[in-house]
Amino acid sequence: MNISAAEFKAKCLKLMDEVKEHHTQITITKYGKPVAKLVPVEEEERVPIFGAMEGTCAVLGDIISPIDEEWDAEK
Repeated sequence: MNISAAEFKAKCLKLMDEVKEHHTQITITKYGKPVAKLVPVEEEERVPIFGAMEGTCAVLGDIISPIDEEWDAEK
């Protein structure tokens, strides 16, 4: 659907509701040439924060037992 900039200005809120409801796009023209598009926003799937990195790392070896190496922090 094409619409002139003047008509878009007069009916902006109504056209935004129509685009959202019908998932269509509107091309806005000035002097018959397209200058902008009004398109519906696609909802993004939300990824939960907690557990989002589950399975992305692996523990290799024993990380609990002490090592026999002296640290500078122990002095």
